Amino acid sequence: MDTLEAMTIFLRVVERGSFSAVARELGLSQPTISKQIGALENRLGGRLFARSTRNLSLTDEGQRYYEHCRQILAAVDHAEHSFQTGQERVAGPLRIASSGSFGRIQIAPRLHGFLQQHPDVTIDLQLSDENVDLVSEGIDVAVRIGELKDSGLIARPIGLTRRRVFAAPSYLEQHGVPATPDDLSDHNCLVFNQLEQSDHWRFEHSGQSRTIQVQGNVRSNNSEAIRQMVLSGLGLSLSPSWLFREDVQAGRVLALLDEYTPSSLPIHAVFPADRRQSARVRAFIDYLRDAFALDDDVCLG
Repeated sequence: MDTLEAMTIFLRVVERGSFSAVARELGLSQPTISKQIGALENRLGGRLFARSTRNLSLTDEGQRYYEHCRQILAAVDHAEHSFQTGQERVAGPLRIASSGSFGRIQIAPRLHGFLQQHPDVTIDLQLSDENVDLVSEGIDVAVRIGELKDSGLIARPIGLTRRRVFAAPSYLEQHGVPATPDDLSDHNCLVFNQLEQSDHWRFEHSGQSRTIQVQGNVRSNNSEAIRQMVLSGLGLSLSPSWLFREDVQAGRVLALLDEYTPSSLPIHAVFPADRRQSARVRAFIDYLRDAFALDDDVCLG
């Protein structure tokens, strides 16, 4: 039995909470995973998991062993990185998390180019507008937009997403066109509430910063829903430029107040502090950062 391999599998089973999930992740059969855990338990002389038909939980001894394994494998990874100095082969599974809209518009179309450069990588792209727990979901790297809370994650800035105020022609015909940010108080502002102070919109103009508190009759945690509401003529929104790029080109919406620059949102790649930043994670982060540098709507900070 390869003890380090068995410890790695044990860690993944704890983090995913399922033998079958780890088997799919590693491309192995579930009996193979069970056999590795059984061999590890035989070596240790005790149970790691308190098994039941409904869930998989650690024994007290298993919990202590898990904490030791995390430290040991982190030390091994650090030693390998120190020796390899970035020469590790880019290969293996890569599990990525992103918000739904950003993942669909900005990440999914770029995966083809990344995989052409690194054909030995396999990708599992998970999209959700909620910030998932990276450890429990087995995420290698997540792309997050907006200011980060102190979560114990390692974060690398990879760009900025520009924003603009958008509205449909039908809405503007009925309610008029705002000439300055102050005019927004007279409009129905649709709020994406996944951001801090989501109803406070900040603009820059002639070196001056101004924050406007907006109001509206709908808010949502999904940017695609905000887009659909804007298209329907319900109100206007402060949204990422990339979200409405095709709509502006087609004339379905108009960008407003362009002489007043809304604050951009930082984009970070984040990953757990105690997990190895593998060559495939580094390669993917570098690829996204280079791609964003060429995008007018998602730029380098």
